[in-house]
Amino acid sequence: MTVAGDDYAFQPEERPTFVGSPAAPAHPLGRRLGYAAVAVLVGVAATLGNALVNVNLANLSGALGAYIDQASWLPALYVAFNAGANLMLVKARMQFGIPAVTCTLLIAYAMAGLLQFVVPGFAAAAVIRAVSGMTAAGLTTMTIYNLLQVFPGRLRPLALVIGIGLTQLGTPLARLVPVEMLALHEWQGLHLMEIGIALAVLAAITALPLPPSDRAPAFQPLDFAVIGLMLPCLVLVCGVLGQGRLLWWVDTPWLGWALAAAVPLFTLAWLIERRRDRPLIRVHWLTTLDMARFAAAALLVRVSLAEQTYGAVGLLTAGGLINDQLHPLFAIVVLAMLGGTLTAALTLSERRLPYQIIAASLLIAAGAWLDSDATSLVRPPQLYLSQALIAFGTTLFIGPALVLGFLRMVAKGPDHLVTFMVLFSITQNVGGLAGSALLGSLQVASSHWHAQTLSEHLVASDPQVVARLTMGGGPLAQALGREAAVLAFNDVFLFVAGLALLNALYVSYVVLFTTLRRRRGS
Repeated sequence: MTVAGDDYAFQPEERPTFVGSPAAPAHPLGRRLGYAAVAVLVGVAATLGNALVNVNLANLSGALGAYIDQASWLPALYVAFNAGANLMLVKARMQFGIPAVTCTLLIAYAMAGLLQFVVPGFAAAAVIRAVSGMTAAGLTTMTIYNLLQVFPGRLRPLALVIGIGLTQLGTPLARLVPVEMLALHEWQGLHLMEIGIALAVLAAITALPLPPSDRAPAFQPLDFAVIGLMLPCLVLVCGVLGQGRLLWWVDTPWLGWALAAAVPLFTLAWLIERRRDRPLIRVHWLTTLDMARFAAAALLVRVSLAEQTYGAVGLLTAGGLINDQLHPLFAIVVLAMLGGTLTAALTLSERRLPYQIIAASLLIAAGAWLDSDATSLVRPPQLYLSQALIAFGTTLFIGPALVLGFLRMVAKGPDHLVTFMVLFSITQNVGGLAGSALLGSLQVASSHWHAQTLSEHLVASDPQVVARLTMGGGPLAQALGREAAVLAFNDVFLFVAGLALLNALYVSYVVLFTTLRRRRGS
């Protein structure tokens, strides 16, 4: 299906917004629906493959012949390459065009998946996760580009809200996939699904290509030096965040050495960028108060959202539940995320953006607070409301946050696009990994404290205690550990509720301060 031939004269409003972005000509209804369908497929595919690995990581590590701490490198590599990919992909699309870049990523993703069948093992899995992270960054942008073809001019900000909302569906949808299907023949089912995802997206974007984009030389020699410094820096930082709570921060010397190695890499990249006339990352803009506020709010909320991916799932797992028993809960989460995306789209306006972020933070705080009185008998039905609130808040937040940052970038000019994309990616991806690390560390420390407190209340004269000690102490120790873990998760939920509430208050303060300053100025 052709979109616009070489003889098509684009109107000024149909021209690409930036070099490397597609034109947006008027399309008939059928083609708009086609682009919408492609956007849904690409948006879900962007994160589904990695989510399938993350939710089954404990079981997958055995098939790879790795311990769980070694297997935790897989999501860390994904996050590092995903966060760093926009250092390359934005300019690559400018110079080589959208089809060449996207097709190259998808073919590389499929080939990496085949590698697991040729030389199965941990090394092949690590390569897949790195390529998957880069591909996900490209597909997230492709989701938005396809949605730009669906909405007319003044409604195009909806493409940002809906596009980024679609990419959030990967994790809850991965929870709905039966483990038995993925675990066939030493988890070959999972690898086949990743290959199938890549090929399905490749077929879709080939069948309905985007309109042409403007191209221009973009890369400079020093760009590759900055990329070469930032990528290993991100790998080291993400590796520490992924490993810290498992190996424990103060018990593993190499964690400190890794962070120490990341500092000069980052510093050197920062110094290079500060002294360039056309830097890859506009460090002066990043250090302005406005962008620091944006990054802080986005990071705080992303850390809070780890309550769902780490906290709620960890609580239910501590209660003895397996993934297949969580299907109804995550079906509700998917519906709530769709509802949050729709609400964000229907209420979107530049004036309302901060208030949407405040509302999302309050919803996340409410959901976490509802979970904070859990017991070892809690089951998914008791979490339906709280997790629906958090899921709704997730997509109500992330779309408006993207639009808010995008407007800041547009005001500065298209040469700030790479900087904004890298900043948003780091706050959302590295922030999510940092959230799991923070909440996991808090849960471990709190669990040890609660276990000690509970053991001090065990009285040897109690007949039940004596009976269990006579049996070897196993059941008693297991019960004590389970109760301590549940109490620790409650502490985590209260912490998340406070963090989200703090973010809502902070954004409210910024809105009030900005309003008063504007009134005083006028």
